[in-house]
Amino acid sequence: MPPPPPPPGASGADLAHTRSGSGPVLVVVRQLDRDLWQPALDLLAREREVVAVDLPGFGDSPPLPPGTAPTIEALAGAVASWLRTAGLGRPPVAGNSLGGAVALELARTGAVGGAIALSPIGLWTRPEAAYVTGSLRLAGAAARALGRHVPRVAGSPVGRTLVFWQLVARPWRMAGPTAEGTLRGLARLPELEATRRAVQPYRLRGFRPQVPVTVAWSGLDLMTPPYQARRAARLLPGARRVVLRGCGHSPMPDTPERVARLLLSATGR
Repeated sequence: MPPPPPPPGASGADLAHTRSGSGPVLVVVRQLDRDLWQPALDLLAREREVVAVDLPGFGDSPPLPPGTAPTIEALAGAVASWLRTAGLGRPPVAGNSLGGAVALELARTGAVGGAIALSPIGLWTRPEAAYVTGSLRLAGAAARALGRHVPRVAGSPVGRTLVFWQLVARPWRMAGPTAEGTLRGLARLPELEATRRAVQPYRLRGFRPQVPVTVAWSGLDLMTPPYQARRAARLLPGARRVVLRGCGHSPMPDTPERVARLLLSATGR
């Protein structure tokens, strides 16, 4: 008898992704920040072939196989498998928050040629982790409760400020479609609670990077405050550390130009 088919889920080969631009490959891992990344991706595509991939259970990617908890290690393993399947070799990889932790895990295991982590989770204490993951739970509940009112809230500077004040330094300046897309993605995310539970215990394991690693902290980050950079210095000796002043936890909407310049400089010309 033929072997049974593998269980449904993101094994790596089926992660949703988009490609744009030309030049050396740069991979960006996305989660809830899918729409928030787009302005920076458009700028990066002028000098890079940008491959933006949705983590398992986010965007258009299926979740991990049944019974597999969406830990940082499991999410990074799925991305590493996808990189091999896609024939991308060991490109530099960038990510924000959860995506930043995945990028660092990929660098730790040697799966990529470099990592740029923007405000990564995992350099937190237990109370800090509880605050961040608890905020994520409340944000998901709020996005679902808005229902048909999402366009009205996203289209208002006051509404955007009330919803995104923890993530973006100047949420009133966000583009309405960007805010709406992010809220809709948050509301329909079936893996939100499982991911929240799985990542809360995560702590970055220190390692000496064998590839270029950049860790960037946002000066106005309310989720992973910039003082966590001291922990990064201790756990990641030799890694480049950068402060993006005037930005929030997800700096891409605040200053897509600076984010793009950072990623270009971190991955060379």
